Amino acid sequence: MMRQVFLDHQASTPVLPEVFDAMRPFFSEAHGNPSSLHQYGLRARDALAKARSQIAALINAESLDEIIFTSTGTEAANLAVKGTAYANERRGNHIVAAEIEHPAVLNSIEFLERQGFSCTRVKPDHEGRIDPDAIRAAITDQTVLVCTQHVNHDVGTIQPIREITQAAEDRGIPVFVDAVASAGWMPIDVRAAGVNLLSLSPARFCGPKGVGVLYRQRRARLVNLIHGGVQEGGRRAGTENVPAIVGAGVAAESAAREMSESMLHTSALQKRLWEGLQSTVPHIQLNGPGLGSKRITTNLNVSTEFIEGEGLLLRLDMNGIAVASGTSCVSKSLKASHVLAAMGLDHSLALASIILSLGKDNTIEEMNYAIEKFSAAVTQLREMSPLWDEFKRGTVGSAIVPGRTGVPPV
Repeated sequence: MMRQVFLDHQASTPVLPEVFDAMRPFFSEAHGNPSSLHQYGLRARDALAKARSQIAALINAESLDEIIFTSTGTEAANLAVKGTAYANERRGNHIVAAEIEHPAVLNSIEFLERQGFSCTRVKPDHEGRIDPDAIRAAITDQTVLVCTQHVNHDVGTIQPIREITQAAEDRGIPVFVDAVASAGWMPIDVRAAGVNLLSLSPARFCGPKGVGVLYRQRRARLVNLIHGGVQEGGRRAGTENVPAIVGAGVAAESAAREMSESMLHTSALQKRLWEGLQSTVPHIQLNGPGLGSKRITTNLNVSTEFIEGEGLLLRLDMNGIAVASGTSCVSKSLKASHVLAAMGLDHSLALASIILSLGKDNTIEEMNYAIEKFSAAVTQLREMSPLWDEFKRGTVGSAIVPGRTGVPPV
């Protein structure tokens, strides 16, 4: 029987059994609307308050009022970017953001640019790191928001958040941090980091889909984008998804309790997987920082030369191994990653990139299986590749090792 190995945890994670069990009553006997005044509504309101407390504890928020529940991490990012820009429009119309932000942030900014706002996009270095001094230099008297990530969704680079927020604080500018790729997998302290707004997605740390979270520091100005009732402190109208929010709270509590163990576990898996791929697959490159303190333990982004990432993804899927060829929000577009392009990666290597993202359910045995099948798939695809044939004949060179060809030395 073919093994099934899930290495796409940046797109989705399995819901923990205790999360599912906690959600179940709120689909049936505890089905009340939290805005209702009767006992059914009270039970739902109490459940929301508990989940708010669990999420707040995960990121060290000061107050439960600072936690706003949305439908997804994407909606949370939209609310943070657009809501902050509109709330501060009288002050200015300029935004500073990195070129490598998630599409939820970049597309929100592009929308605002069509409304008369402007944006300075800061380039990363070759590892995907944003220089805080570049953020500081981009801020003007018209700047109303700085956007950054805690961890990049493509290459796993951990950004210098405190230095970035300090650069903005010096000018009185609020900072929004997209923490969807990191929340639940590494420590986040919004107070120590000086963060004004932060988004996360419980579906990325073994919680349910259909719920997102926006942390809003109480002094951060924000206008709502969805109009209707007064749910979520008037910041996000509409009946809350109570079962999903309950599950999000339990997932957050579990993630906080098991974080040290999870980081050690995924770090060992990451090390085994990368070392195995390096030793068995020629002309393979790790994109982003090396393993260690600059990279989250759940991410590997690799480019395998002379084949395309999509073909490798499909070949691995035939062997029961699920990976990604880009962020889950844009992978259907079949375009090269804008993150890798901004980092200056060769276009052919960007098209050849694959993201392998790890979870607490993965094992070393699965890594060994993935290494074996990955190597075999690369060999099979290169046998069908005209580029590989030309490389072996010496008519094209290597982008990973410039000047090298496949012609054996004399």
